[in-house]
Amino acid sequence: MNIGAPHRAARPGAFTRFSAMFVKEFIQLRRDRVTFATMIMIPLLQIILFGFAINTTPTNLPAAVLMQEHNDITRSVLAALRNTSYFRFVIEAESEAEMDHLIRSGEVLFAVEIPAGFERAIRRGDKPAILVVADATDPVASGTALAALQGTIERSLERDRVIPPNREDVQPFEFRQHRRYNPAGVTRLNIVPGLLGTILTMTMLIFTALSVTREVERGTMESLLAMPISPLELMLGKITPYIFAGAIQAAIIFGCGWFIFSVPLEGDPLLLIGLTLLFITTNLSIGYSFSTVAGNQLQAIQMTFMFFLPSILLSGFMFPFAGMPRWAQWIGEALPMTHYLRIVRGIMLKGASLPDLYREAGLLLLLMLIAMTIAILRFRRTLD
Repeated sequence: MNIGAPHRAARPGAFTRFSAMFVKEFIQLRRDRVTFATMIMIPLLQIILFGFAINTTPTNLPAAVLMQEHNDITRSVLAALRNTSYFRFVIEAESEAEMDHLIRSGEVLFAVEIPAGFERAIRRGDKPAILVVADATDPVASGTALAALQGTIERSLERDRVIPPNREDVQPFEFRQHRRYNPAGVTRLNIVPGLLGTILTMTMLIFTALSVTREVERGTMESLLAMPISPLELMLGKITPYIFAGAIQAAIIFGCGWFIFSVPLEGDPLLLIGLTLLFITTNLSIGYSFSTVAGNQLQAIQMTFMFFLPSILLSGFMFPFAGMPRWAQWIGEALPMTHYLRIVRGIMLKGASLPDLYREAGLLLLLMLIAMTIAILRFRRTLD
């Protein structure tokens, strides 16, 4: 009697069952195109973003210049600054007030002021001062560029024979740096306000991305469709409770930033609250639009992750936004988190007001309306 015969006879049956399950999962994967596309797109997206868009040594940073006089020496200084590749002069300010507005609104990260009589003071040995104002809310973006300034200007003046080369005497001019809003370069002053946008983006998207698909999978969607309610009313009814939940989350993060990490609030708290609610509503609208497109909760989560990954990488939270390639900045401008980070950092650290932030607030409102329109148009009145 062969005792091992039954065991050997069971092996083909086990392999058959394994093969059937193997084929079944492949068929299911082929039918679930969203899941298959996510498996392909996530690694592709990561390698592209980290390989091309992310730059920890940013260049071509937007800057403004306030020139109190125009001559060959001042033009030589500006040309030398451009040649460093750190600075990209986008506007010439007409006054100190305009220069301050450009820095406070985030339109530029640097402002260079060359005083009147600079050339004459150089030639007379009076040691004039060149002022460089930097938005230091992001120490990574400003630190390297500021470190390259002194030698750059001196070499340009040597090349133009304004000052003698290889000199050993005192410097012919005074170089002044004003690191505004975060002069000590404290990282948490930049990170903690950014965490507010990151946490709200992640949670608000997930809350509403599952709203419609959950109703379908639980079998309660038929009851909702039978009710005399429009798609707009249904959407507003679903996202409004989460606005209050997001407000509670924001209050907790604000409180932790204030009491634990000593992050200041220089601007109007009511303005910050109002624009934070706008940001919360925008993310809820985007999440709800995902739920109208997805066929199940897994697909909704996958769409949420595909949206959250670029938001955290291309918004300026982890890496300097101005140092990214132009195509990456265009993608970042389409993300609500990019504009909210400018808003929250502007109000909390810079004391920015609505005239300084109207562009970011307007774009947030536009993104919210686009997401709501897509959600309404994509809402299905049947379960087919």
